[in-house]
Amino acid sequence: MRGSFTDPEATAGHRRARRTAGAVASAAMLLPLLGAAPSNSTAQASSAGLQRAFAGAAAEYHVPLSVLLGVSYLQSRWDAHAGAPSVSGGYGPMHLTDARTAIAQAPHHSEGTEDARGDSSRAPLLPTTKVPQNSQLPDRLKTLTKAARLTGLPEERLRTDAAANVAGGAALLAAAQKDLGEPLSDDAADWYGAVARFSGADDTATAATYANDVYGVILDGEERTTDAGQQVVLAARPGLRPDTAQLRRTGLRTVSAKDTQCPTTVSCEWIPAPYAEFGDGDYGNHDLGDRPASQSIKYIVIHDTEGSWDGVLKLVQDPTYVSWNYTLRSTDGHIAQHVKAKDVAWHAGNWYINAKSIGLEHEGFLASPDAWYTEEMYRASARLVTYLAEKYRVPLDRQHILGHDNVPGPTTSTIPGMHTDPGPYWDWQHYFTLLGHPFQSATTTRTRTSGGLVTVLPDFAENQPQYTGCVTSGEPCAAHGSSEVRLYSRPDETSPLIKDIGLRPKGDDSTIDVNDVGSRVSTGQRYAVADRDGDWTAIWYLGQKAWFKNPQSRPTAVNASGQVVSPKAGVTEIPVYGRAYPEAAAYPAGVPVQAVSPLPYKILAGQKYAVGDKVPGEYFYAPTFDTAPHRVVIGKDMYYEIQFGHRVAFVRAADVDLTRSRA
Repeated sequence: MRGSFTDPEATAGHRRARRTAGAVASAAMLLPLLGAAPSNSTAQASSAGLQRAFAGAAAEYHVPLSVLLGVSYLQSRWDAHAGAPSVSGGYGPMHLTDARTAIAQAPHHSEGTEDARGDSSRAPLLPTTKVPQNSQLPDRLKTLTKAARLTGLPEERLRTDAAANVAGGAALLAAAQKDLGEPLSDDAADWYGAVARFSGADDTATAATYANDVYGVILDGEERTTDAGQQVVLAARPGLRPDTAQLRRTGLRTVSAKDTQCPTTVSCEWIPAPYAEFGDGDYGNHDLGDRPASQSIKYIVIHDTEGSWDGVLKLVQDPTYVSWNYTLRSTDGHIAQHVKAKDVAWHAGNWYINAKSIGLEHEGFLASPDAWYTEEMYRASARLVTYLAEKYRVPLDRQHILGHDNVPGPTTSTIPGMHTDPGPYWDWQHYFTLLGHPFQSATTTRTRTSGGLVTVLPDFAENQPQYTGCVTSGEPCAAHGSSEVRLYSRPDETSPLIKDIGLRPKGDDSTIDVNDVGSRVSTGQRYAVADRDGDWTAIWYLGQKAWFKNPQSRPTAVNASGQVVSPKAGVTEIPVYGRAYPEAAAYPAGVPVQAVSPLPYKILAGQKYAVGDKVPGEYFYAPTFDTAPHRVVIGKDMYYEIQFGHRVAFVRAADVDLTRSRA
């Protein structure tokens, strides 16, 4: 059993007590527990307000407390996010959805000037397709309206008052149980069908995966301090055996996983992206390949869609648009696969990365500047990535599991247009814990006085750097936990931020705009230490010494060990590349030589950078619909992938010395 709270469902007399406490619990539940002014009670009692709200709602609507807590944990990990909506328009601990105003106006891949294909042997692909407008939102995106109708509580209160939100979730669960013709039983095992329906999924596989996850949380137990400082505990129920046969009575459709490349632990369907010719000899929206036989898969790239599920699926089925391998739905973690792993999708804006990666798009409306992601989507994504990483031998670290915002511009001119998703609010620490590869905790590694490398590791909830531009340019974003840490030119928060001459060739300062990645590092990334000064640590970053605050009491990075590269002895500076292309002599007849173009950055003598892989120069030539001329060109020149700035980069192995740095 986790935590110190007693499980009411395991105590004698619980059923009778809950039946007689309904009116009192209802009145208590309707109080704005989290919005009220602090009383003179102890801090412990104050921090237990949300736990009492769950107990009150469970009693009022006759839902087992463990079921209500388990569902809420899967929806939000019990966080309220200060009343801000999620990427799918969901509010509060129960993630009640109200996405009426959350439909995106432009698709993710049509924003900015990024060429999703990123192959300089072809004309840039800059689609102008707009997201199809939804005439009617699906039920899974308007559960808050139904909860308001069931509880009689105002919709605004359900959005902003965590206790009312919990009551709304309990009412929805009770309604689902009644719709299935099931009694409002005290036994959590009797609620499997209602939990499956609560997911909002329209197919049995997704609903079952969701329900199994909820019951997995109930079986194991969970405890956590939320983003509002509330202590919530779900006592473990290891002997619980849910009635899974109820799923057959939910009336949900059956989806075939045929043709998909997904683990059995997720719900997955095949919705293919078209490989088709159109117009004047052009084609789309991906390239046929033979991976990993012809070329290895080295990366998995994490994106968010900035568009609705239905609209995004229509886009990826358009041959004139771009493509990615998988899309994940926010509300329930359902997965659609579009491009086989053997083929090359057009998603990352860098042809070298595209040719060696698998792209995952996570549904997101950007309904709020501090958009967050559901626990079920995190879990589905982690299961898929774990499966893919094992199948294609992709290491589970931040040098190989990249955000789209970590993909480098392939050439100097492309750097300003590169995308910045999934952004500073993707919880990389939690994600890697779900991947089974948690980063070393700062709580167990406090020493900062030595170490040639550091791993960036702020506390996500407590780390809340100020951003601007989420809604209006220059206006502050709402406070929110973040995976990212800001960098300064000196050990002083009043000093200028680190400059990025690739983003701003004229030398203008970096900004704190939410999309400006010029002066920030992210959780799990490793950098070579350049200096230390009291509570500050300096790293080598974009060819400069960059400082971030790293106090002993609340460290934002921990010591690490690993390989680093530095310019060869006697060399004053070396170039940096956005792609690892072969030398000219490697290209056979009929394949145009691709320029090995350096980026505008330099690594100076004495600087060091953390290493990911050592790889040969490689280019996938695939400019035609007919696959006969396609070639994979592999050179003799070798490259090291390095963590250079917020994005990765490449250096020629012949230009550097490789050494090992110890913590």
